[in-house]
Amino acid sequence: MSLRDKVDTGKLPRHIAIIMDGNGRWAKEKGQDRLFGHFHGVESVRNIVEGCAELGVEYLTLYAFSTENWDRPIEEVTGLMELLVDTIRKEVSTLNKNNIKLHVIGDMNMLPEYARNELKEALDETSYNTGLNLIMALSYSSRWEIVNAIKSIAADVKAGKLEPFEIDQDSIKDYLATKEFPDPELMIRTSGEYRISNFLLYQLAYAELYFTQVRWPDFRKENLYEAILDFQHRERRFGKTGEQLKHESGIA
Repeated sequence: MSLRDKVDTGKLPRHIAIIMDGNGRWAKEKGQDRLFGHFHGVESVRNIVEGCAELGVEYLTLYAFSTENWDRPIEEVTGLMELLVDTIRKEVSTLNKNNIKLHVIGDMNMLPEYARNELKEALDETSYNTGLNLIMALSYSSRWEIVNAIKSIAADVKAGKLEPFEIDQDSIKDYLATKEFPDPELMIRTSGEYRISNFLLYQLAYAELYFTQVRWPDFRKENLYEAILDFQHRERRFGKTGEQLKHESGIA
């Protein structure tokens, strides 16, 4: 029996975020170069996107490329950009077929022009889809995002568009790259690392964190279901006590 049969589709995390880690180590273990791992990681992306769409998850954010990744060897960066463009070009028809809407967050100005053009075309072609929202974090880092948000808030205060006393948690969200999306409820990181790596630092404040030893190229739907089942067995208190939650839900 698949773990999917145990998943309560009435208690799904509305938004899942994933740090897709381990491509390079997976490739090294097989005696291949890092790009070999990235290439096979694409199949995991297809599989997990399909799995989330089938379950009815509303939002899926994938950490595909951080601002720090630009410091990697030029051959790997170039290969990743080419793989990105080639994958997007091939996958747009599948996204449309499955009613999936593509979004991108990050510093697009850092991407080469050919990559920006391909992304823009994909965003336009999927813009009317109403199913799963697939959010690709490309050339993204949370500190970059927060710095930009602070600059924008300061500019609006200076221009008289915003009063300092009006700044609260909700107004800050309006300046983040993720302002169109709800905060993730579940964050998954593959490959056995136990850190967030500058990913959605503000948005993950109350997310459930799930870490697995599985390398990203080996991560499949069954692994996704396992993470969701783990999420569904946790008690999300948001600062309250378990007794308060039981009282509010009417449980004696």
